[in-house]
Amino acid sequence: MTRKPKNKSFKQKFEQVIVVGTSAGGLDALVSLIKQLPANFPAPILVVMHLSADVTGNYLLDAIQNNGQLPCKYAEDQEVLIAGQVYFAPSDHHLMIGNKGNILVTKGAQENRSRPGIDPLFRSAAVAFRNRVIGILLTGYLDDGTAGLMAIQRCGGICIIQDPADASIPEMPKNALNQVEPDYCVTIVQMGSILAQLMTRKIGKAKAVPQDINREAKIAERVLSDLPTVNSLGYQVPFNCPGCGGVLWKMDEGPLLRYRCHTGHAYTAQVLLTEQTKKIEETMWIALRMFEERRNLLVTMAREKTGSAAKLAAERADHSQMHIDRIRSILLSDNPGDHET
Repeated sequence: MTRKPKNKSFKQKFEQVIVVGTSAGGLDALVSLIKQLPANFPAPILVVMHLSADVTGNYLLDAIQNNGQLPCKYAEDQEVLIAGQVYFAPSDHHLMIGNKGNILVTKGAQENRSRPGIDPLFRSAAVAFRNRVIGILLTGYLDDGTAGLMAIQRCGGICIIQDPADASIPEMPKNALNQVEPDYCVTIVQMGSILAQLMTRKIGKAKAVPQDINREAKIAERVLSDLPTVNSLGYQVPFNCPGCGGVLWKMDEGPLLRYRCHTGHAYTAQVLLTEQTKKIEETMWIALRMFEERRNLLVTMAREKTGSAAKLAAERADHSQMHIDRIRSILLSDNPGDHET
């Protein structure tokens, strides 16, 4: 469901673009933010909210439209941006802005375990609009959006971060504040008036887009993704990409520790560590299952055989049980409450 703009000719004209990123707790935050904006708001708003790949329906659009004055829709590839329209990234798709200002909706590689990802949207907006982009980062987990805000800032744009004390999940704003000195760190209810003021600001001459930001934007668009390009962004490290198993490169630019593979997957150090931990746990559970199956087979063999063959099978079953106990202990080590006292 899309609410039609009342004044289409006005809506076609805009000087600035607003990009918003959020994760857990984001629905309430977005409702609170967008309901503050008037029906004649003079800029398009593009929103990435982390969603499960199987999310369907219009609950997100309905929640925003039932509480605000701006029309909302899921973005469509190659769509032309219109001022006063709110565009949401469809589930399992990246939402970006092309160099000509058109909307891009792609199935590119995940960034920070997410598709849609906040960083690809922010980075693409920084390249396309430079000092005419306003990036807003709201509540959520981990640190998707931090690198994107850094790109916006380096291209001359405005950065707004929700005050962590005001966020349902403060981790994402806190992580961004550790790396970015924003133009504003405010509560949701303060953002409406700030955006109104920013819409009337005098915009100076745009600065050139740094080469590394431009290259990463092209990788996310799937226009450019090869070894020479990634080599120009950093150097290889002895870590594998959790998404495809390929080699990772450490990004050279900026204080934020980030990694990228040549197929397009990208991770902050925090997200990479989370992914590695997840892979380790998955591997341990597989190993536990295989040792239990092996022990069960050896127990059966010991019961069915006689003499030295039965004794050897029993010994090997006991040895497998030792491995089972060790693996089970490791799996339980992060959950002390699961141990018997």
